[in-house]
Amino acid sequence: MHISTHLPHSVPIADSADEAFRQAFPLLDGRRLLMFVNVGWFFLSHRLPVAMAARRAGMDVHVAADVEQPAESCAMAAAGLTFHRIRLARSGLSPLTDAATVFGMAQVCARLRPDVVHNVTSKPVMYGSFVAKAFRVQGIVNAVSGFGYAYGSGSGRRPLAVMMDRAYRLAFSGERVRVIVQNDEDAAEVTRICPAAASRITLIRGSGVNLAEFHTSPEPVGTVVVVLPARMLRDKGILEFCEAAVMLRRKGVDARFVLAGRVDRSNRSALTDSELGELSRTTGVQWLGDCRDVPALLRDSHIVCLPTYYREGVPKALLEACASQRPIVTTDVPGCRDVVAEGVNGFLVPPRDAMTLAAALRRLIENPQLRSQMGRAGRALAEREFDARQVATRHLQVYQSLLRQRSAG
Repeated sequence: MHISTHLPHSVPIADSADEAFRQAFPLLDGRRLLMFVNVGWFFLSHRLPVAMAARRAGMDVHVAADVEQPAESCAMAAAGLTFHRIRLARSGLSPLTDAATVFGMAQVCARLRPDVVHNVTSKPVMYGSFVAKAFRVQGIVNAVSGFGYAYGSGSGRRPLAVMMDRAYRLAFSGERVRVIVQNDEDAAEVTRICPAAASRITLIRGSGVNLAEFHTSPEPVGTVVVVLPARMLRDKGILEFCEAAVMLRRKGVDARFVLAGRVDRSNRSALTDSELGELSRTTGVQWLGDCRDVPALLRDSHIVCLPTYYREGVPKALLEACASQRPIVTTDVPGCRDVVAEGVNGFLVPPRDAMTLAAALRRLIENPQLRSQMGRAGRALAEREFDARQVATRHLQVYQSLLRQRSAG
């Protein structure tokens, strides 16, 4: 996952609206967009291209989120966006804390009176929808980036999912609401939760990837490097990855195994620094920590592995792997199978199955021709379906359809 808080050099900063975009999206020119997101680094990693495209179309773009580091708000300001900090606990349910979040959202909405509110991730979707409806915002866009922890497997999760169903049902209801999902399973989940929303769902497969920033490069010379780029969560398959690495080493397979990603202390399935240190010591898997230059990380790697059983939308790490022309081994779960076609640009394995994971990795480690073939197929897929510019344009089409509907009404 690309979680750097600096503004990517390849993102254009426009001081005024782009004429071509204004002509393509005439209803957006001069309108105000407010994006509610859980945390600044996630916005910078996953939604910045959409915000920049909205600016090019002449929109006044505001972002309301919590931040973990001051650099996050600085990066948004550098991009020409207006940032508003709201306090938001990404996990857990605390009536007092969540009430304060809703109050903060309401204050921002009251000041700005936006034309479109775009909510991203679970709590912003639930609370942002409530606030936007209270202020009679013309258009509400709810982006489901996977259904996350509560909708995964495991004891104790089902009661939480039932409670979240009720909150989502309210968020997804209403004619001025549009729901963006990243995979077919999530579209079915939205329809199950709120049948009336079925006709208002738009499928956009992932956040897209910058094809200029993540470009093709030859494999590095030397020992094969297998990298797992993600937040350090158990649900991302970190333990299974380490177990597979141990299995392969015992069989004499020559490869380096690397974890690259931040510790996310607010997530229930997070591994701690000490746990990751112990894993490195006992398995020989190297943990790089928070990686600020993901394109370079992928250029220095041969294989990308994401054995997740987290309820993903479409993992951006897999889109970046495709764009970088690297083969993938991932799990056969929603979102991942939207990126990887079995045997074409990678392998799909069952979740929580270290033995099958190890076998798939071994096939790629020992076959450079297969790696090359799959890498080329992944790049072709990225160019065809995952270009960030296309993804941003599709979001603007959703905004315009909402404003056109309200104008017609």
